[in-house]
Amino acid sequence: MTDHLPEEAFWNELRRSTQSRIGLGRAGDSLPTSRVLEFTAAHAAARDAVHQPLDASALSERVEAVGLGAPLTVLSRAADRSEYLRRPDLGRLPENLTSVSASGADVGFVLADGLSPRALAEHGAPLLTALVDELADHYSLAPPVIATQARVALGDHVAEAMGVRTVVVLIGERPGLSVADSLGIYLTHLPRPGRADSDRNCISNIHPPDGLGYRRAARVAAGLVGGARRLGRSGVDLKDTFRDDELTDRADILEL
Repeated sequence: MTDHLPEEAFWNELRRSTQSRIGLGRAGDSLPTSRVLEFTAAHAAARDAVHQPLDASALSERVEAVGLGAPLTVLSRAADRSEYLRRPDLGRLPENLTSVSASGADVGFVLADGLSPRALAEHGAPLLTALVDELADHYSLAPPVIATQARVALGDHVAEAMGVRTVVVLIGERPGLSVADSLGIYLTHLPRPGRADSDRNCISNIHPPDGLGYRRAARVAAGLVGGARRLGRSGVDLKDTFRDDELTDRADILEL
């Protein structure tokens, strides 16, 4: 047993810096029972995150408290979660946008449940708060919109109805076996239906304290908004040049 102690200490130290499953060990020809149970629990959490319905009313209250006004809620053409998962194309199309008014603002926000409604419920409002803090002094901001059974491209339709120059879509990312509540930002300048994924910029893995922090993600997004306006487009031609010093990085990663 003592021969394995240095090896176990080595893996324990590495595990402190990653959520990946490393150094799982062996029990005969298989994994230790504890590791199998951990994997099963993570798989169940990922499945639950995908199928958990978004409580749009509760989220709406938190989003309204951010100060941009009461959010509207729009639906995609996917009738339910099952159809949403089977028909990604329907999640990209709005059911009805007549309630969305044109604001002519510089930036609009769409909060979409995506593949992890749990991520949007947990991180959507505080991330929006950080984005408003970074952008409000420089740009006009439209009232936010909450979208359910939504894919990223639904934001293009909503943004066109809002009449904004840049849309920032906050969306629940596909859950993995390490993280089930990760939120992503997709930024599109001059949005319109038919935009390709190459026309967008993505900021991923937002889920403090283990993932990207709200403030850092918002600063990156603000830099991309400014860059898109100067360049006249977003996507593959727009690069993230945002840099923080090591202390700021660490503080943002550890924020709650």
